[in-house]
Amino acid sequence: MDKRKELDLQKKATQIRKYIIEEVFSAKSGHPGGSLSCTDILTVLYFDEMNVDPKNPKSPDRDRFVLSKGHCAPALYATLAVRGFFPEKDLYTFRKADSYLEGHPSMRYVPGVDMSTGSLGQGISTAVGMALAGKIDQKDYRVYSILGDGELEEGQVWEASMAAAHYKLDNLTAFVDYNGLQIDGKITDVMNPEPIADKFAAFGWNVITVDGHSYKQIEDAIETAKTVKGKPTMVICNCTKGKGVSFMENNYSWHGTAPNQEQRDKAIEELDALMAKIDKEIAEEA
Repeated sequence: MDKRKELDLQKKATQIRKYIIEEVFSAKSGHPGGSLSCTDILTVLYFDEMNVDPKNPKSPDRDRFVLSKGHCAPALYATLAVRGFFPEKDLYTFRKADSYLEGHPSMRYVPGVDMSTGSLGQGISTAVGMALAGKIDQKDYRVYSILGDGELEEGQVWEASMAAAHYKLDNLTAFVDYNGLQIDGKITDVMNPEPIADKFAAFGWNVITVDGHSYKQIEDAIETAKTVKGKPTMVICNCTKGKGVSFMENNYSWHGTAPNQEQRDKAIEELDALMAKIDKEIAEEA
């Protein structure tokens, strides 16, 4: 990945992170920590990889994406808006009574959302079904999904994983947002799902481990997954909860807490400073 492309993705991700903060602040509720954590994965998928068209969001030949950890809707909504699926100004209506941007993604109301999610474990199960349908229909679209690491405590995740391997769904690539934290603390303290990589391998998946904030490593993992035949691929992404906002990083209390005005201003100030730095680097590359 060349430097300019990496900077462009970083700029997109920073804008998405700003919108995540604004969404949750405007709603006075939501899940900023895990949304900021998975932003870079979404950025690579929607701005570098997936075959999607904002003008035709239901195209039968599109790639599919399922946010299995549906409580991180602020990240998905911001990504879809920046990608052009709906107006960015609508993000400020997040979780409002008359808004179509509900607290969890709705395929009924939100352009670009392929599956309504929220009950953990059901998203990856649906992604498996989509990938199986693609095989049966002899379509060449690919299916992508993001799971939370705390979500791996759900038994349904492992039933879905067993099915994906059994049906040899090599058109399925999933990502674990592995930030090590969930609403009540460390995942290893709440209900330890380790060893994660070994478990998915034992269930018959091709497993790749990457830095979940490295655009090149995420891109390389996706490209590698396309070459694997007869197995689904799980990309375990080592991430930082609250990534991009200093006082939210590695702090589980920001799992489902909205910032107040002062905290919102501090977060936006930090992200604006990062955006200015990226713009300067882009100008130097030109």
